[in-house]
Amino acid sequence: MTDDAELMGTSEVAALLGVSRQRVLVIAQQAGFPKPLAVLKMGNVWRGTDIRNWQAARRTTPPTSR
Repeated sequence: MTDDAELMGTSEVAALLGVSRQRVLVIAQQAGFPKPLAVLKMGNVWRGTDIRNWQAARRTTPPTSR
């Protein structure tokens, strides 16, 4: 399966991000988080590339000064 075809559920996103499944559900409500490709009875499904791009963008964002 190529990256373009990789699908991720909540568990896979949690493993990638190093957080709990419950935390993924909270993060998914935040502005800027990728919209799911599909919402199924078993949960949301995202494109792997969308999640990885979101993760990469967050890692390169410099902290704001206070």
